[in-house]
Amino acid sequence: MTELSIIIPTLNEAPRLKFLLPYLQGNLEATPDAEIIIADGGSSDGTQDIGRELGAVVLSTPKGRAVQMNAGAQKARGRILYFLHADSIPPLNFYSEILKTLEKRDTAGCFRLRFEPSNRTLSAFGWCTRLNIPLCRGGDQSLFLPRIWFEALGGYDERYRIYEDNELIGRLYRQYTFTVLNPEIVTSSRRYQEQGTYRLQFHYAVVHLKKFFGASPEALYRYYEKHVQDRG
Repeated sequence: MTELSIIIPTLNEAPRLKFLLPYLQGNLEATPDAEIIIADGGSSDGTQDIGRELGAVVLSTPKGRAVQMNAGAQKARGRILYFLHADSIPPLNFYSEILKTLEKRDTAGCFRLRFEPSNRTLSAFGWCTRLNIPLCRGGDQSLFLPRIWFEALGGYDERYRIYEDNELIGRLYRQYTFTVLNPEIVTSSRRYQEQGTYRLQFHYAVVHLKKFFGASPEALYRYYEKHVQDRG
């Protein structure tokens, strides 16, 4: 069994993969017991070809991050699963940080978050990710966990076309331990730039509240589709 499987859901992410995959492989040079899996939801920009050219295992799956990440996990051979968005760049030595943490104790976890480019408000949002509470979690921070925990939880809930990361992380907090590692993962702030920082954060907060008060996965998606552009 491989030690670590990095699973990246993609949909038209060719430009990002051209940077991300060499970066990941550079961090994994001394660790032959790691693999990178691209779970692609139907890209039309050459994402799958680039993934193969740059040495990743590439899967074709139906569109939807939960579906894609479950497919990647099913294909994975790793004892540890590491879910990573294509527009998030993990810190240098991320692999050793994850292994070092898991040598001390069984835990799920993520990294603190930094937005690039940033502003004062986004810096404050990033600072909040050091707090180890479910409200401060999100998929952009990436997620690592023991494979056996992922399987015991049944993986991502494929009913969720949005909020799939938060829903799984919520179950992890309730049943297992969760650790926020100090190094920062860097994620793109392009959506905040396109839609406005406060406007977008307001809609994200409404989604959280709707979920808290029992909204269905479909109701969450309808709100998101109406107020936030498709994630594409």
